[in-house]
Amino acid sequence: MSEDKKAPIDFLALEGQVMKALKTVYDPEIPVDVYELGMIYEIEVDDDAVAHVVMTLTTPNCPVADSLVNEVKERVAAVPGISQSDIVLTFEPPWDKSMMSEEAQLELGYL
Repeated sequence: MSEDKKAPIDFLALEGQVMKALKTVYDPEIPVDVYELGMIYEIEVDDDAVAHVVMTLTTPNCPVADSLVNEVKERVAAVPGISQSDIVLTFEPPWDKSMMSEEAQLELGYL
């Protein structure tokens, strides 16, 4: 393959791998991963294999905000095939417990 031609990117597979990586990041105050908590609003991989993740926190005053966002950035960037990670933190819409998966709600005793 010539240097100016890139191998095609399997976007769905990469997005799935990013999701798996996100499931290894836990909110230190809650024993559930950030994906199951519903803190991940969007995952998209672009043509340059940059993973764009839009996420929130359980509260704007989260004491571990910086470290949690950095951990997400590092875990996503470490996914094979991802060239870099772009993490956007938003509070719109604000997180609430209804955003959690059934698995997370069960784990935390909400079901």
